[in-house]
Order: sequence, then structure tokens, then C-alpha cells
Amino acid sequence: MTRLDCCRFLLPVLLLAPSIAHAQAIPTAPADPTAPADIQQRERVQLQLQELLRSRQDLSAMQQSMQKQIADFDARIAALEAELGMTPPKDEIVQLAPPPAAEADSGPASQTEEGPFKPGTGLVLAEGKNAGLALGVNGYVRYLNQGGLKPTFTDSFGRTFQVQKRQDIQLNRLQLQFRGWMFDERFRWTFYVWTQNPSQGDPAQVVVGGNINYTFSDALRLWAGIFSIPSTRTTAQSFPNWLMIDHRGLADEFFRGSYSQGIQATGKLPYRFFYNVSITDNLSILGVSASQLAFGLDTYSGALYWMPTTGEFGPGFGFGDYEDHQHVATLFGVHYTKSREDAQEQPSTNSIENSQIRLSDGTVIFSPNAFNTGGKITKATYQMLDLDAGVKYRGWSLDGEYYFRWVNDFDVVGPIPVTRLYDSGFQVLASGMLKPRILQAYVMGSKVVGEYGDPWDAAVGLTYYPFEHKQVRLNTEILYMNRSAIGYTAVPYTVGGTGWVWTLNVGTWF
Repeated sequence: MTRLDCCRFLLPVLLLAPSIAHAQAIPTAPADPTAPADIQQRERVQLQLQELLRSRQDLSAMQQSMQKQIADFDARIAALEAELGMTPPKDEIVQLAPPPAAEADSGPASQTEEGPFKPGTGLVLAEGKNAGLALGVNGYVRYLNQGGLKPTFTDSFGRTFQVQKRQDIQLNRLQLQFRGWMFDERFRWTFYVWTQNPSQGDPAQVVVGGNINYTFSDALRLWAGIFSIPSTRTTAQSFPNWLMIDHRGLADEFFRGSYSQGIQATGKLPYRFFYNVSITDNLSILGVSASQLAFGLDTYSGALYWMPTTGEFGPGFGFGDYEDHQHVATLFGVHYTKSREDAQEQPSTNSIENSQIRLSDGTVIFSPNAFNTGGKITKATYQMLDLDAGVKYRGWSLDGEYYFRWVNDFDVVGPIPVTRLYDSGFQVLASGMLKPRILQAYVMGSKVVGEYGDPWDAAVGLTYYPFEHKQVRLNTEILYMNRSAIGYTAVPYTVGGTGWVWTLNVGTWF
């Protein structure tokens, strides 16, 4: 019998016992001495029945309230256990990717009642002694209006380009995840189908991928397959626990790595530390075939988090305090990534979750004649350091990151005017739950301080959770960008864009 089953059994007994005793002690109205004995008895029974019915209504309301509180505690305990990397019970299927459980929710009691949906797991299709299987879905529909952007932009070398504006409605992302375990709950896997329809016709518009992992202990969980490399907090498995719906700030997009194939290790360390390190094929594998990769594993990335006050920072170390921390939660992190890249190992411009090494005016450094001197970079070494901090308390959150990027050790054909590139930048995000579990507001700003321009952006958004669950949201956002250094079809940014963009999103994430 589970903890919740025991509570369900004991609650009615504990709650009803004193009421029954009270009802038995109800004083009855004085009997009419002239009335027959059977009528007097009937009147006493009716009075007791009415009092019992009233007591039952009161107890029913109390029972629902207590069950809800118990469910809230269970959900929060599960989220914290997942955050700490504790091994789950055998009769549960925990989410495999991203680690730790990224979508645990502290919503109402109904989500922990018996049924196919389990927070942090998805829709449970099957579970038993030797195996378990669950289905997860990440998907949303987006209305995008870029009508407020200027029609052209001029790069730092005096070349003028058209800005391709968009106004459309897209099923912007659809990801079906199958998560499970077999024979040993420490051996787990996630396989998925992932598409971003705005990139129809582009390479890697549809991805079939996944990973397998094994938990040796709280200190070591080893992964192999496709995963996001931990170059910034948004690529260190915090998705989908973001404030913006499936896009990052301009600076984060500019500096970060992306998804690649390789091996990854995660785990909890003493003194409230958590690490995530990986060795992968390149910075961004989606849209890149194995024949395009240079010989050797040349991409290394790692993150180290410290959570000194509570030892956790919510699901996936994500952004925003939907979970309503009653004690101040703090996080400090450092990320470092190094990769040797060439033009072939870079995905095409519109590949989903694409990551390109660009100048701060948006020019891809491997482009022919990138510096307008006739020369071309064929290989380069990318290094990036990211410092990360955040605080959460009673529905409010504040997060910031500062980025440093070095690109050097060039192989070139023809003349170029530089031997190294250095850029820095930052982003700040703040949010508050205006109504717990229902309505969240946020603001974001970021900037790149570069050798070829200083692009920046700012956004304000409002997210509504209609069912008081984190897994379903409606979002609207107004974004202003100034000479955007990044852009591809799956995000609201476009290279060189200056002006206003509006998005309206509705989706589900579990």
C-alpha cells in the first residue's frame, strides 16, 4: 500500500470518528408528552440525521482540502528528490531527459491521483516489474508578427541586406518522447521524434534521436547519444522550464552551443554542488552528417552548479518560480566549452536548434568573404565561459548570466584582417507569479558587446496556466531587437533585425 493509499484509507476514519461521536451525543428536542412513542422516536432520528448530513458535508470539504495538501507535499517531495538525483521507486517511471526531472509540478491534487499522467514522467503507457514506458509531448502553436522590423540592415563592412519579415501561424515545435526503463530502473532511455515546421524543407527539419543512460549512484549518471551540451543554463537540460516559450535571449542564442552526440556525465557532489560534463562530436550536430565531421572528438563542455541555501533550484535548474519556494533558493554556476570547428561541421542557417559561430553583426565567420577582404576562415577554435546566478522566493525570480567568448587559431584561405575574435555579453531575466499557479509575468534583456557591433534585445511577456498545471500554457510576448546578431526560422529573431516583434503561443509540455 502506497503512502497516498494509506492517507486515503485513514483520512475518512480519522475525520468521521469524532463527528459520529458528536452526532451520537446530539441533544434532542424535548418530546411532546402527548405524542405517541413512535412519533417521538422518529423526530429524534430526523434531528440526528440532519446533523449527521451537515457534519458529513463539512468533513467532505475538510477531506478534499487535506488530500490536496498531501498531494502538494508529494509533488514537491518528488521534485526535490529528482533534483537531488535520488533513485526513484521501482513502481515509477521517471523522466529520462533532461536531468534532473525537468517538468515536475507542484500543481493541484488531481495530477497525483491514479491515472495515466504523472508529473515529470508523462502519460504512463505501461509499467511493471521488468519495464516501464511513458509518452511525453512538447509542442506549441505560435503566431509570429515581424511587421515592426525595419526592411533592411547594413553590416559592419557596409554591405546592405534585406530583412525577410514574417507573419504566420506555425506548429512551431512538435516533439514526441518515449521514455522508459528495462530490467533495472537504473538503466533508462529516451527516444524521440522532433520537428520544427517553420524549417520545412531545410536539413534536419525532422530529427529521430535519443539517448540511453545508467545511474551508478547519486554522484554519477552516465549518458550516451544526443543531448544538449551544457554551454549555458538553457543548454544544460533546463528546457522546457524557461520564461520565454521555446526561445532564448539574443545574447544566449549568440554565445551558446547546441545539441550534439557523445557521452555525458551528471551527478550530485558534496556541499550542494551538481555537475554536468560532456565530450561530443561538435557544437551542433543537427543537420550535420558523420561524413562532414573532422577526425577526433574535439568538443568539451562542462557546468558546475552550487546551490548554497536549499540545495536545489526547482525542476531542471530552470527559470521562474512556479514552484513557489517558501525559503530563498539560490544558484551559482560556471560553464566552459571548447571546440575545434570548421565550415562543414557547422549546421546550415535554418537547421533546428542551430548554433552558428558569428561576428557580432551576424556574419557567419565561415562565410566566403566574411570580412569583405576576399579571404575565408576554414577552421577555428571556439572557447566560451559563462557565469550564471539566480535567486527564487515565493513566486519571484531573478537570473543573470555573463558570457565571454574567444575564437582564434584560424586556418584561412586568402587574407583576413584579424587573428582572433573576442566578444562578451550578458542577459538578465526577472519574473513573478501574479497569481500562484495561474498567471506569470516576466521581463528579459540581453546584449552582446562585440568587435563588430553591440546588438541587444528586450522582451516583456505574460503566461497563463488555464488548468493550474505547468504543463499547459498560453503566452504572449512583445520583443524589441536592435541589429540582431542571430536568427533562424524557429525563433522570433532575424539577422540584422531592428524593431518590434509580437508572438502569441499556446502549447503543452510534459
